[in-house]
Amino acid sequence: MNLSESKDFAVSTASLKDVRVFCREIFEKINLPQEQKDELVLAIAEAAQNIVKHGYKGVEETNDRMEIKISLKDKDLEIGFFDKGKAVVPENVKHRKLDDIKPGGLGTFFIKQIMDNAVFKKDQGGWVNHLILTKKI
Repeated sequence: MNLSESKDFAVSTASLKDVRVFCREIFEKINLPQEQKDELVLAIAEAAQNIVKHGYKGVEETNDRMEIKISLKDKDLEIGFFDKGKAVVPENVKHRKLDDIKPGGLGTFFIKQIMDNAVFKKDQGGWVNHLILTKKI
């Protein structure tokens, strides 16, 4: 099965629910175990939340949009995130220590556990950041 769908979302915590709904609708078209669908939605929601929380840190309000593109070619799933927030320095993207028990700070850990790869690309058609998550399914 091959598919490619993308959608723009407002850069705000309020749009994170819409991100999850969009992903679930797409993953319903793909014959995957429910647990895997849930994990993929979690990884995508965490990445989108990181854009809102870190890419736009200190920005009170913005009309910026982020785009999420989900593509499946054969068994290769690719999820692209595009935003115009603060430029990401990939070397600085780290999760907190697992033995530091407190809420938050583990989104990057979950993404790396769920996905096969997470790579930042530069110079992507007017976008500041372009994160690509990939997974063999």
